[in-house]
Amino acid sequence: MRVFPLVSALCALLLTACGNGGNLDQTAQPDHQAEWRDVLQHKKVAASAAATVAQKQVYADSVRAFVQKHPNHGRGREVWERIQLEFADELAAHGRYRDALRFYRSVLTHDPVNVRAQQGVELAVDRLAVTREKLLALEKGMSRGDVADLLGKPLPGWTERKQRSSATIEAWYYQTRSGGVAGIYFREGKVFAAEESSNARESRLGS
Repeated sequence: MRVFPLVSALCALLLTACGNGGNLDQTAQPDHQAEWRDVLQHKKVAASAAATVAQKQVYADSVRAFVQKHPNHGRGREVWERIQLEFADELAAHGRYRDALRFYRSVLTHDPVNVRAQQGVELAVDRLAVTREKLLALEKGMSRGDVADLLGKPLPGWTERKQRSSATIEAWYYQTRSGGVAGIYFREGKVFAAEESSNARESRLGS
C-alpha cells in the first residue's frame, strides 16, 4: 500500500509546524480532556481501513493544533512526535532527505535523546551525498534494491529510464561529497556500469 500521496498532501503543513515548534507557548496549562477526546475521535476515523487522505490529514492537523495550544500535554506531545517521525521515515524512504531532516530535528528539539530521531538524522545526513568509498563498493549485477540499501534512493527527479530495442536502461544519479554527480546505470534492473563523475553534473546540480 502506497502512503506517499499522504506525505505529499501533508508535507507543507507539517514542515510549517516544525518550523514554528520553537515558538510554542511553554507556560503550564491545564489538561483539557474534552479537547483531547475530540482529537481521539479524529484518530478513530483516520485509523479506519477505509480512511481517506483528507481524513488522515484532519487527524494530523488536529494533533498539531492541540500540541501548539497545550505544549505541556504529555500524551499529545508523544503522539505528535510519532506522527512527525512516521512522516520523516516516509520522506527518507522516497529520497527526500532534506525534508526528513527537518522532521527529525524538530522531534529532537523537544526530545534530545529520542533514539529514532537521532538515527534518522544520521541516516539522512549520510544519504544527502554519497562517498567515494560507497561508490567503490558497487558491483555489477546488483539490483536496484541493493543499490538503494548502499546509497539510499535517488532524490525525486534524479532518475531516468529509456526503452531500447534490446533492453530497458535506467540511470540513477547521486550528488557526491566532492560536489559532483555520480551515475549508476541498470540494464533490466541490474547494475552494468557506474561512473563517479557523470556528464549529467550540470543539469542535475541545477535541478
